[in-house]
Amino acid sequence: MSSSTARPWSERVAWTVVPPLVRGLGRVVWRLDFDLRDRLPDPPFVVASNHFSFLDGLVIGAAFRRKVRFLTLVDLFGNFRWLDFALTAVDVIPLNREVIPLGPMRTALGHLASGGAVGLFPEGTRRPSFDPMRVRPGAAWLAARADVPLIPVAVTGTDTVLGVDNRLHLGRIRVAVGPPLHPAGTDRTSVDDLMFRWGRWVTNGLGSA
Repeated sequence: MSSSTARPWSERVAWTVVPPLVRGLGRVVWRLDFDLRDRLPDPPFVVASNHFSFLDGLVIGAAFRRKVRFLTLVDLFGNFRWLDFALTAVDVIPLNREVIPLGPMRTALGHLASGGAVGLFPEGTRRPSFDPMRVRPGAAWLAARADVPLIPVAVTGTDTVLGVDNRLHLGRIRVAVGPPLHPAGTDRTSVDDLMFRWGRWVTNGLGSA
């Protein structure tokens, strides 16, 4: 049985229909713009972005045009049935912020080992502004441990379109994807250096929006 037929129908539909739908509607409604200065590499890789809005994962998936399994806080589950269905359909990796995420990290490493792409928001939650000094090293650690590139992403405008009031508004969204950042090793110094390079690129990417 092929991997495509082994996947649940909801996941196949989600990753086939949702990205082009977001690209089409986004360009019309939110003037969605993708800045892909470098050709996207083939997976496996880790995607890491700033986090302003619940829309960030959607527009990043639309930019990459492929399945990206995001590590997602379990707090999002159990609030709305439609949200539970959507998160399950796109095959997120649930993450509990109250415990050391050994299980989710093993799942993420397994997905990377099978040739997939994993997405993280190193800030841990939505923030009104980006500060590279308060990010967590999980994205760089995953990339280093799996020996895959870390792809930096800077998303702007999603906080205006869907902010803390959780209501949709008009606005302009831009998704800038940077060049692959390659880990130099798996030790703490190498992980911190990779995270620093990521933060520097995202800061510059947000500043040029």
